Amino acid sequence: MPIDPIGAEVHGIDLSAQNPPPPEVIEALEREMAQRGFLVFKNEKQLTEQDFLRASSWWGGRDLHSTHGVHPATPGGNRHIFRLSNDPRHGIPGVGPQWHNDGSFNTDTFSHAGYHIIRPAEKGGGTCFAHQGAAFDALPLQRQAFWRRLSSVNSASGVVHPAVHKHPISGRLSLWLHLGMTGAVIEKRQDEEGFRLLDADELKQLCHEYNDILDAGLSNGYAIAFEYQERDCIFIDNLAVAHRATPEAHRHADEQGLRILHRSTVRGMKDLAPDFGLPLRLRIRGPSPFGEGVWQAGGVGFRWDDDIAMQN
Repeated sequence: MPIDPIGAEVHGIDLSAQNPPPPEVIEALEREMAQRGFLVFKNEKQLTEQDFLRASSWWGGRDLHSTHGVHPATPGGNRHIFRLSNDPRHGIPGVGPQWHNDGSFNTDTFSHAGYHIIRPAEKGGGTCFAHQGAAFDALPLQRQAFWRRLSSVNSASGVVHPAVHKHPISGRLSLWLHLGMTGAVIEKRQDEEGFRLLDADELKQLCHEYNDILDAGLSNGYAIAFEYQERDCIFIDNLAVAHRATPEAHRHADEQGLRILHRSTVRGMKDLAPDFGLPLRLRIRGPSPFGEGVWQAGGVGFRWDDDIAMQN
């Protein structure tokens, strides 16, 4: 059942079943996820951690790929569960306040991610999702052409991704930029050979443009601020939608009510490779190979706005 304006609810599939649905059902759900961005499975009972992780492996690369730290409150210390909370005693706080896609530090970025809602906050605190294919379509043609000449360099790993990619299932051209972990953006020169780096002013403008075009989807029908309900289990197509936590999600439990969420991440199916013959990885901690411009290593990358929280 479609959710307005993006996403869809799924009823009648038991995520606690030992065996996955038939392949044709999985393929149909993956197509729906690619088109609508995410699926919400409504469950009559609370899933176990193993139920959630097993269902996470139905999608994309069909295997978990976990790179996060493990919070002490994680059940069984399971390394595949990224436990998030607005109370540091119960999970890792403050994660993901800016638009991003998970696993941007990998060449084969995560194909999908899962969210198992252990405890929704009584006063709200969900996640914003924005469809990156629709966001690309919303750009003026001249800006589309500019974005298609860009590649981003991850500030932590030096991995290079195209700023616009063709989604492997939907075929839609989709924007791609991690607002909390970008160390450089490379432009293929338009009318001559070679590349150049965006300077600080240009990169600030680009990040603001990306933030604004995704935020605009909340009014223009291609993004949603989704509020969780107890026992929800959500799977997102990580190549189709960017996401960020709502501000309410990071308010302390004393103000908002306790929030606990388990996240899973799924192995990518292939490298999200840059265009124009650029390599999959560059030495972001070494000197720039492209001359002057922003070339910044570190956990949160280029700070494009001094007044915002940045944590991955």
